[in-house]
Amino acid sequence: MMRLGVNIDHVATLREARKINYPDPIKAAAIAEEAGADAIVVHLREDRRHIKDEDVRILKKSVKTKLNLEMSINKGIVEIAKDIKPDQSTLVPEKREELTTEGGLDVVSNFDKIKKVIDDFKKDGIIVSLFIDPDIKQIKAAGDTEAKAVEIHTGEYANAKDENQKREYLDKIKAAAKLASEYGLDVFAGHGLNYENVKEIAQIPQIEELNIGHSIISRAIFIGLGAAIREMKELIEH
Repeated sequence: MMRLGVNIDHVATLREARKINYPDPIKAAAIAEEAGADAIVVHLREDRRHIKDEDVRILKKSVKTKLNLEMSINKGIVEIAKDIKPDQSTLVPEKREELTTEGGLDVVSNFDKIKKVIDDFKKDGIIVSLFIDPDIKQIKAAGDTEAKAVEIHTGEYANAKDENQKREYLDKIKAAAKLASEYGLDVFAGHGLNYENVKEIAQIPQIEELNIGHSIISRAIFIGLGAAIREMKELIEH
């Protein structure tokens, strides 16, 4: 059965809009797990715009499924991850000025730095996934790093302007998922997935887990977080 990782960053974004102590992302994580989430995802950004260090520390103790920490390979962030030891670390590119993650990690150009982080995390028992574009060169480089998994960036597919472009990007994702699986990598996917476009991604046999945040939190405003997660689980499972 395909798994669902729920990203709760935007609960923290709402909290930080007023610089107060609610809504609490820790409580959101508990509701998500109760509703069937298979993992909790948070991105500890260098500018701490939403998730804070203490959030991650508390989540490490409270999450009962899997804590997936999205992060850059910034030295300071790496040291925090090594101290907290999330169940999984997903390495992503990061720019201070971006609203959300733009594109996948360039494993080819940053191979040595990424390989060092992976080797360090392995010593601490942290599973590493690389967030990459559905590109053959990046898939091959990811395999050479000996990462455990890749998360295929689905942003271009989600933002396609028409049906032909959507099909083109979907085919690229399918090919990338197949190649990654052949390299022995676990295959995840995420970014921009919502209640309208998730079904075709969920049908790709090599993909084991989808990581979704913004659309679920947006849906939760109208029907509640638990109901929004159960609705998404129903879509990807059936």
